[in-house]
Amino acid sequence: MKRIIGAAAAGSQGGVKTVAVGEEFAGQRLDNFLLRELKGVPKTHVYRIIRSGEVRVNKGRAGADTRLEAGDLVRVPPVRLPERVTDPAARPAPAREFPVLLEDEHLLAIDKPAGVAVHGGSGVSFGVIEQLRQARSAARFLELVHRLDRETSGVLLVAKRRSALTRLQDQFRGRETGKTYLALVVGAWPVNKKVIDLPLHKFMVAGDDEAAGERRVKVVARDDPDGMRSITLVKVARRLGSYTLLEVTIKTGRTHQIRVHLASQGHPIAGDDKYGDFELNKSLHREGLKRMFLHAWRLQFQHPASGEPVALEAPLPSDLQQFADRHAPTSAPV
Repeated sequence: MKRIIGAAAAGSQGGVKTVAVGEEFAGQRLDNFLLRELKGVPKTHVYRIIRSGEVRVNKGRAGADTRLEAGDLVRVPPVRLPERVTDPAARPAPAREFPVLLEDEHLLAIDKPAGVAVHGGSGVSFGVIEQLRQARSAARFLELVHRLDRETSGVLLVAKRRSALTRLQDQFRGRETGKTYLALVVGAWPVNKKVIDLPLHKFMVAGDDEAAGERRVKVVARDDPDGMRSITLVKVARRLGSYTLLEVTIKTGRTHQIRVHLASQGHPIAGDDKYGDFELNKSLHREGLKRMFLHAWRLQFQHPASGEPVALEAPLPSDLQQFADRHAPTSAPV
């Protein structure tokens, strides 16, 4: 029988398990509970058995976003794991610590470098969270509060307690946090301040080229039934020659929101390989900008235990700072 995560098996019949939710998993979403319980099972399959009603909570159907409570009984159907193919390149995540911006017994805030995914999956063997768990093997609980794109650097929150995770995620869902990024865009941004309120839609790239099957996002009409309202606040921080450094605050956390909203205004982020100016990106690479100029600069929230306001800032990484310095007016360096 599979390992029971934070719980005891209340019973099983015909390969079906009933799992009692432990105190440490109170408040967790059903999908995340199952992904941990059914290690190795593809995420798409986990969502499929939830939608089909094969998974039950206290004998009733439940959605993926159902919040579990201590003592809930979760019916877990038998799941056939795919045959394992030994990959000689597959290795456990290496232990790694990251620059710490704030740490206490409830949370850990780090300055994530660009080029590192926040978690494994979708062709990535491991990410920040797996490396942290290896480095802190004695830690009982480490979970991502939110996510950043792989090529985006900056402030990333990790919860060290279940209670901190649920309270912080509630703030993110309720738009009670302040998330401000620094983005360098191509061209002269026309106004000092702007609100971009345009719905976004996720889709998969069709065709047979190398981009086929990739997830992309586009702006759609306001009456599009698939559009998700997305709000981005833009403020000019500096004019840097033929570029503009922007402070970008997001009120909604949609996939690729900043990248698509800025590109939709005719000012893509420098170095953006999905929504940017591809020919310009080649020249930027030769100049030393080898990745997208997007950095999660500032994060404001209420501490999950004390309720006190917290404001964190991660300085621009050296590669981005050096590129900005080269384009800054000599009379007013960045």
